[in-house]
Amino acid sequence: MSSLIDPANQPPAVAPALAKKLEKLGIRRRFDLVLHLPLRYEDETHLYAIADAPYGQAVLVEGEVIAHEIQFRPRRQLVARIEDASGSLVLRFIHFYPNQVKQFTTGNRVRALGEIRRGFAGDEMVHPKIREVGDGAPLADSLTPVYPTVNGLTQPALRKLIHAELNSQPLGETLPEELAAPLRLTPFAEAIRLLHLPTPDYSAGQLADPGLPAWQRLKFDELLAQQLSMRLAYRARRLGHAPPLRGDGRLSRALAERLPFELTGAQQRALAEVRADLTQPHPMHRLLQGDVGSGKTIVAAQAALTAIESGYQVALMAPTEILAEQHFLKLSAWLEPLGVPVRWLTGSLRKKQKQEAMAAIASGETRLAVGTHALFQDEVAFERLGLVIVDEQHRFGVGQRLALKEKGGEPHQLMMSATPIPRTLAMSFYADLDVSVIDELPPGRTPIVTKLINSARREEIVAHVAKTCADGRQAYWVCPLIEESETLQLQTAVDTHQQLTADLPQLGVGLVHGRMKADEKAAVMAAFARNELQVLVATTVIEVGVDVPNASLMVIEHAERMGLAQLHQLRGRVGRGSAKSVCVLMFDNPLSDLAKARLKVIYENVDGFEIARQDLLIRGPGELLGARQSGLPMLRFANLEEDLELLEAARELAPLLLERHPQAVDAHLDRWLAGREQFLKA
Repeated sequence: MSSLIDPANQPPAVAPALAKKLEKLGIRRRFDLVLHLPLRYEDETHLYAIADAPYGQAVLVEGEVIAHEIQFRPRRQLVARIEDASGSLVLRFIHFYPNQVKQFTTGNRVRALGEIRRGFAGDEMVHPKIREVGDGAPLADSLTPVYPTVNGLTQPALRKLIHAELNSQPLGETLPEELAAPLRLTPFAEAIRLLHLPTPDYSAGQLADPGLPAWQRLKFDELLAQQLSMRLAYRARRLGHAPPLRGDGRLSRALAERLPFELTGAQQRALAEVRADLTQPHPMHRLLQGDVGSGKTIVAAQAALTAIESGYQVALMAPTEILAEQHFLKLSAWLEPLGVPVRWLTGSLRKKQKQEAMAAIASGETRLAVGTHALFQDEVAFERLGLVIVDEQHRFGVGQRLALKEKGGEPHQLMMSATPIPRTLAMSFYADLDVSVIDELPPGRTPIVTKLINSARREEIVAHVAKTCADGRQAYWVCPLIEESETLQLQTAVDTHQQLTADLPQLGVGLVHGRMKADEKAAVMAAFARNELQVLVATTVIEVGVDVPNASLMVIEHAERMGLAQLHQLRGRVGRGSAKSVCVLMFDNPLSDLAKARLKVIYENVDGFEIARQDLLIRGPGELLGARQSGLPMLRFANLEEDLELLEAARELAPLLLERHPQAVDAHLDRWLAGREQFLKA
């Protein structure tokens, strides 16, 4: 196996400056060059007469240079004209180097590859690819690959490096024949060579087709590497040691008796799964996901009580102070009457308050600590940490979560997310987690009506706010920025607060944003919760965690600027009581295609899982997963929606390989993930 691995893992034999450029492309070892596949292909196999070359596609023409000049109006540019027997063509370069000017010496013969369009001086190509040629020079006999690159690394230089490794690296199979044969996959060597060095019988369209067998093989191998890495991470965690937390049920029963509501069937099922994990001697690593308002917090509270009953401490971490504070207030109200002290720790606390909180946590007096990333600072110590709960976990990087975990050796971990994860994403990027889903809303929730309204009708919306509040209800008004931005020119929260205060003198209008001090935000939020303020103007800091059942109207300005997950979270701040609730999405024209797609999805859907699926289609997995990806291998070639069959095949094959062919597992991961060992520890 060493003959397969060792040469591939050596850094490319290039100068240090070139090595840095390659590293920017993710190329750190020789085999990475083999896996650096073309973005597209250029067709230099067919030469068009200038007069016959079609518009709207890349074409290759050849001609003699008859003139060139550097023009300075309307801006500095190099303009040359070439001609053949059928006609002439202008070649225009906005950015150029002195040696390019020499190519256009009168009488030189050049080939130009680019798209012809109509210009002021006749037909022209802008920034074509140029090559000097002799009369009768042969054409390429196959398509030319075009690779992702960086400044200072030319296509010919990159092509030369890649082709050298194709000829020297072992391209043998990593998959045992007995398991690979039923899948009818193209051999790896054949697939990789075709994509780098296409044969003349393939067109650019065929090579760009994701269904091409060569692409299917590469995608499958990539998905298999990801599945193997996730399963190894899962297996490694189950070999760890954590305290079994069984509890005696005393506190859990007391809380259940005090609650004014019954847990839904989905909540009870999720809680049973969490409690079963907590009794194990290895660390729980469970994701609790549910739509906005599905009741994840009470499940987390009951899990925390199981740990506390077992004599351990619990840390609950949230990404923002407002969300952390909402958890603190709710959990304090639930747990302190049971004799369970809850502490609040964030970066904005005064020094004395922070020291008091840290001392109470270190001594064990505090059984439940709630806070932001301040919980995992070096100076914070826990007496006996048994359970870590991370809310909106996708907003935290792997390093942050590991820092908190390490406060207690190997505590159990419960991660919560109100951003539902599409099935394909869960199968792929969350294959290392156990997942519990709360898939029903508590009874009494009213459906939210969503309306799309142009911001030109602002006065009508203000009037609707006045009517809603006159009926005894409350309203949110969300703005995306705090202060004026010259680039975006968006209405700001500060200006909106002033305007609504003037427009609605009969109502109390509050303002909350991320730059306010924690106690100021808390005071405003508390006043809104008590209905002392009827309208709350806010930035997106209220996106998660805010729970005011009397609020039945949500107005979101510049909704076209926000992502689907954010819009869905904001909309979920209303509809928490029995009154009919409305979410108004204000937008400005003109709308981009992306903005139209987002607004259409949020208007037509209330199911968070369907919204997340559509978001995956629109944006891809990278953004949807957020900060969690700082510790996971992103997919370069596979597409989760298009390649579901390949993903399912990889999921089925991964456990068979791990069980029967550990050497094949090592070889496959070495080919695809060598040098990225941190992925296996995510």
